[in-house]
Amino acid sequence: MSDFENKVHEALANPRNQGEIADADAVGTVGSPECGDMLRMWLKFTEKDGKRVIDRASFQAFGCQTAIAVASMATELLKGKTAEEAKQLSAQELAGDLGTLPPMKIHCGQLVEGALRNALDASAATTPSDDAAPTLAADMHRMTGGRVRIVPLE
Repeated sequence: MSDFENKVHEALANPRNQGEIADADAVGTVGSPECGDMLRMWLKFTEKDGKRVIDRASFQAFGCQTAIAVASMATELLKGKTAEEAKQLSAQELAGDLGTLPPMKIHCGQLVEGALRNALDASAATTPSDDAAPTLAADMHRMTGGRVRIVPLE
């Protein structure tokens, strides 16, 4: 087993920050029910030293093990960052201690990055999106025609 695979297994054995933040300031969802990869990220902000920073981040995911591991790492990395600092993080940076994502797993980092950017865009609007279903599973089941909002990554 490679070092990368060991780190993914370790992250899965002890995932951090899974589940909803009930009083979240922003929620972002990205993915596709057709391929089965979906991720929702919640952000809670606080004031620190005159700046609005991420106090807590959490996620819920349907997808491969690497997407879950990257989301777990990302939620830890986001703590204490401003929205602008968080927006500057690449998919690779969000993978944190997992290291360089293999080419066939880059989309996992992009999924996490997309959910984060979607949440940050919602945060800029100052209110969480009211159209988000209470759970990711509910989102998948309520979609007509199998559509989920796909957030393009630049």
